[in-house]
Order: sequence, then C-alpha cells, then structure tokens
Amino acid sequence: MKLLEERIKKDGKALGKTVLKVDSFINHQVDSEFMDALGKDFAEHFKEYGITKVFTIESSGIAPALMTAKYLDVPMVILKKQTSKILNGKVYQTRVTSFTKGTSYELTLYQDYIDQNDKVLLIDDFLANGEAAMGASRLIKESGADLTGIGILIEKSFQKGRKRLEDAGYYVYSQARVGRLDKDLIEFLPEDAPVLEGVDEQELLDK
Repeated sequence: MKLLEERIKKDGKALGKTVLKVDSFINHQVDSEFMDALGKDFAEHFKEYGITKVFTIESSGIAPALMTAKYLDVPMVILKKQTSKILNGKVYQTRVTSFTKGTSYELTLYQDYIDQNDKVLLIDDFLANGEAAMGASRLIKESGADLTGIGILIEKSFQKGRKRLEDAGYYVYSQARVGRLDKDLIEFLPEDAPVLEGVDEQELLDK
C-alpha cells in the first residue's frame, strides 16, 4: 500500500536492523484519519471473505482494527495480555513470548465473544517472528472458529513471521512489506514479492 509506505518514509525512523519506530502516527500518537484509510483498505481487501468479527491484540492494533470493523460492519474483539492466569470466567488462554521485549504474557479471549461459526480477521500493527499472530490463531482454533485472514500494517519480511503463518495455512495481507532495515535505511518489497525464508530476531540482534 503506497500510502503507508510513503508515510513510513516521511515519519518512520529506522534505528537498526530490527527496530522501526512509527510511534508518531501508529502506536503512541495516532493519526485517526490515516487509521481510517488503512482500515478502509483492509475492509476492501477482505470484503468477499465473509468476515464476522475483527480481532486484534492490545494495544497498538486497536485503531486500525476498529476502523476495519467499521467498514466491514462487524464487531471488533480485543485479545487481552494478562500477566497471569485468569481463574474466574470462561476464557481461552495461551502463552506468547515477545522476543523484542523479552517478556511473556497470557493472551486471553473470553468465550462469550467468539463461537464456532465466526470467520475472524486478525489485524495487527507489526509482523516479525509471528509469535503474537500464532498465539491468536491458537485461541481461535480452540474455539472452533475460523481464522479467515490476517491483516498486517507493517511486515518485517526479512524475519520469519509471514512464512511461519503461511506454512500454517493462513492467508496474510500486509500493507507495507519491509525487505531491509538498518540505521536510517528502509527498503520495501512489493506485496506480491516471494515470501522470504526469514531469520529469527535474536539472530539479527546477535549480528
């Protein structure tokens, strides 16, 4: 999506081989009109998929997910990050490890907000190693529902997330595919570029 690529070029900051800061318009200060445009694009892309709910993981994916849900005219569900098991209430939970932050959390979904007939579109801001998306997929699978598609704002194509998700059978649409990052360097791939093998984030940090 050229609109997102141009905004990243204008306001994004590459701090190294793995870190791309977009906090001025996506995940700290949020440009609402821009989020509306991204949500409209996701909705247009997935309009024929029979989506019944849009899911996202708190908190950076909430804005684009909400706009996507608005244009698809379906509810949005936020998967919560819990530091410990919830013992009250009927929930699905799975442990997710963030390589970037070096932390783990329990990804949590209340059973009331999904059923086996749902066709779910997962929206997230970044795709790197795919840990969060795979965690979400486990919850959706446990409920009996279908993870019909995954929409990503920014894909780090040099990491293994997209291949991991596609190997698991999931369809991924990324609005911006970053093929290479380095300090003050951001290179993009076209959406139809071949999926790269990718490397683990820790391997890049160790280089």
